Amino acid sequence: MTTDPRRRSRRRRSGGAAHKPQSQSQPQPQSPAATPKPREVSQERAEELARTPFVAVTVKTTGIHPSTAQLVVIDAVVLTASGEPDSDFHAVLSVPDDPGPKHMHGLSREEIADGKSFSSILKALGKTIDGRTMITHNVPLVWGFIHKEARRAMTAAARANRRRGSRGKPRRRQRVGHVPRPVGIVDMLATARRRGVDLPDTRIRTVARMLGVECEPATATVERARQPEFDVTRAETLLVADMFFRDPDHVVVVKPDELQPDRFGLQRSSIRVAAANATPKFHNPGVFTGTLVQGMQIVVAPEITADPDDIIRAITTHDLSYSEKVTRQTSLVVCNKRNNLSGKAMHAARKGVPLMTDDEFLTLITTTQITPGEPTPPPETSPVLRSITGRSTRQPRKKGSRRVSRR
Repeated sequence: MTTDPRRRSRRRRSGGAAHKPQSQSQPQPQSPAATPKPREVSQERAEELARTPFVAVTVKTTGIHPSTAQLVVIDAVVLTASGEPDSDFHAVLSVPDDPGPKHMHGLSREEIADGKSFSSILKALGKTIDGRTMITHNVPLVWGFIHKEARRAMTAAARANRRRGSRGKPRRRQRVGHVPRPVGIVDMLATARRRGVDLPDTRIRTVARMLGVECEPATATVERARQPEFDVTRAETLLVADMFFRDPDHVVVVKPDELQPDRFGLQRSSIRVAAANATPKFHNPGVFTGTLVQGMQIVVAPEITADPDDIIRAITTHDLSYSEKVTRQTSLVVCNKRNNLSGKAMHAARKGVPLMTDDEFLTLITTTQITPGEPTPPPETSPVLRSITGRSTRQPRKKGSRRVSRR
């Protein structure tokens, strides 16, 4: 009998021996990839983290939203359990777009152009932050920019790895690092608000002075404008650390896995982002006049002492609607501030929207009956809208009908 040459070639490629199927009674070896192992920390790294469990981080950016702005400066100081600096990290980053005004970061365009790429510092930054409690001034902004830049660098590296070798020249695989993994993130701005501190503004020096840390006022000065960027940024990083170590047992700490980006790229709590993106179940009856009605649109200002997630959870549980923006259709704004209004409270006062403290709102929503509202009809299905299954919801043409051209 003549052997098929294709079979002979297959045998050569497999080592010359025919494949023997395993018996069903024999246990199949499990692939190592099928059982992911937890991240192991070496003994040396564990001792280092136990000796220096904290890292204070500040950033300078080209704007206030990670979705439209970029990171320009990142500064970090690793701290011992008693608050003593142990090591530091500082990097100036180049940005392809307009770096914005100099007063936002203290750098000239030439200094930014000579900066590093975020992908080149991501590994070192991850080693500085991983396994430590990260102390920040403003978690949504600081963690939002770090997370956004890390994801952008990882996406660019993955795209380059898919294209490597496409022109006949093999290239090394890019390994830029990962999104840093802190065990927790401290928010000193939120801490000041939980303590009921009346903040005239949210700048680092203002918050530090209101929390009892001696420092210069946040008002811009010629002397500070002439200082090198590193000196100004490092002073702010140490101020953030000083704020934390004044009362480290009573601070706001969030877990990174409990955060997700909102539509501006700021890292907010998952409860808050989900509530802001939820479709209202009831029509908005308008401004609050003394009785809560299903569908009323509630805005929560940052000037409260209660946990905002507790208020947002109460809003969604009682079929009210949560919104991030104050409009003339807003029913009520939860805010403890009554004098020198700013932000959402100021817009509410200008638009005639009533203000209510967090204690008053929680008492009202838990002790009174919510008036039933008018349900919103289900959204109409567009003829060109695709369903979840991926199939078109367009109605099939009748037999004999002609397709009308839209050109």
